[in-house]
Amino acid sequence: MGETLSHYQATDIYFGFSVRNCRIAHVIHLLSTTSIDVIRTIRDPEKPNTLEELDVVSEKCIDVHELGDDEYLIIIKFSPTVPHCSLATLIGLCLQVKLQRCLPFKHKLEIYISEGTHSTEEDINKQINDKERVAAAMENPNLREIVEQCVTEPDD
Repeated sequence: MGETLSHYQATDIYFGFSVRNCRIAHVIHLLSTTSIDVIRTIRDPEKPNTLEELDVVSEKCIDVHELGDDEYLIIIKFSPTVPHCSLATLIGLCLQVKLQRCLPFKHKLEIYISEGTHSTEEDINKQINDKERVAAAMENPNLREIVEQCVTEPDD
């Protein structure tokens, strides 16, 4: 005799989803929301505004993908205010540092300049995703101080 399905299994098959897929979708939404909450308060290195206020980052700039069991890839695509922004690498570094410090789950992080929004986006994308360059940059006391000023919460 054939296998019997529970009511929930049959419903899942009927509607084309599973509890696991719903859980993953919920986790992805939660991770996306957490990520924007972490980066929205990063301050611009030159202006008294946050990156969110300047529309450098927003909810739509975050994409989350499942990599495996409870491991996720978070992709951030930010848009500098001008195509020749001299601080785009520093902004990418601030995003990298704050997310690595604040995200409480297992993740891989990739940060990119949104396509077509900067004149040297390819070079900058390589720099801000190179772990050795990020570590070297954070060893520079002057650069580290600027990053800390940008990523520290106003209440801290």
